[in-house]
Amino acid sequence: MTTKPIRLSEADIRRLVKGEGPDERAAVAQKFCKAAVGAELSDDDRRAAQDIIRVLAADTAELVRRAMAVTLRSSDLLPREVALRMARDVESVALPVINGSPVFTDEDLIEIVKAGSVARQIAVAERATVSRRVTAAVAIFAAEDAVAAACANDNAEFAEASLQRAVDRFPRSHTVTRAIAYRQSLPVSISERLVEMVSETVRKHLVEHHALKLDTALRLSGAARERVSVDLVDQAALTTDFAAYAKHLNQARRLNASLLLRAIARGQMGFFEHGLAELSGVPHQRTWLMVHDAGPLGFRAIYERAGLPARLFGAFKAAIDAWRSVQAEGLELNRERFQETVLQRFLTQQPYAAKEDLNYLLERLDRAPETAGVLTHANAA
Repeated sequence: MTTKPIRLSEADIRRLVKGEGPDERAAVAQKFCKAAVGAELSDDDRRAAQDIIRVLAADTAELVRRAMAVTLRSSDLLPREVALRMARDVESVALPVINGSPVFTDEDLIEIVKAGSVARQIAVAERATVSRRVTAAVAIFAAEDAVAAACANDNAEFAEASLQRAVDRFPRSHTVTRAIAYRQSLPVSISERLVEMVSETVRKHLVEHHALKLDTALRLSGAARERVSVDLVDQAALTTDFAAYAKHLNQARRLNASLLLRAIARGQMGFFEHGLAELSGVPHQRTWLMVHDAGPLGFRAIYERAGLPARLFGAFKAAIDAWRSVQAEGLELNRERFQETVLQRFLTQQPYAAKEDLNYLLERLDRAPETAGVLTHANAA
């Protein structure tokens, strides 16, 4: 940003206001607005610049108003009353301002959503940030395409009730339900509703990226082949309460050696510890010590107390050793790559395990992501 203030002479003003044609006035308007945005203005210069902007906004030529709208779309130099007037202008002028101007209040944007065309509603929905108050209005008043655009915008904050309203209004809309399903985070209640409504591909994304209620996860984990089924190990990674998840699985008689071996072989140590604690009846803190700090005899003791099969002890030990080796090397890996690396190490040891478990793990390795990023050891655990 330059430290030179712009100088506003009478000649500048005459040229801006009385240019020979729309093309010339638009070019000068764009040049002036760009200079004003990039300059450090004194209070007097700022007021003078805003007075010129008010005059430009009243120009009868759409080309001039459009040039100003595009150049000032993200600037707080645009007076709020001018921005509101431009929001009611033709769409070529209105949409850049509605989509980008920081001078609008939530109340202004809500009124635009209520009264505006679909294009104006979409411009609001696709703003760089959208508050919960505004998305609530979008969910209630906006057209289908605008609701889908807001739901697809992860910078648009949604209350759970607003997402529910969007689903209520457009339960058969593929664009709306898909946009909601692909949001970065979803309340469990929304995932629960959508999993029965969306296409096979979107359902697959839901069950792999968003937590489901346990009864739904259990039901879908045994679903028929023509439906996408839930991987309970993946759902374990999505839960925020390992202890409760392990307890529910145990009550449903789904917490078993196969599930725990699949989890630890995929690097999900937290879930494995809590599952072992649940089966053994030993508090998690003590279980952690027996797995990590008590040597091989400590792990064998908690393993036997959990009632896990003796023939699989070596496979579990190999999985824990693979997890420890990746931890010890301090590799800079994101969560997915960390788990993939643990799985690779485990499988190279040719562990003795049931054929169906090895087939499952090999299939997961084939599906593992290839991207890598930074992961701390605390997050990996």
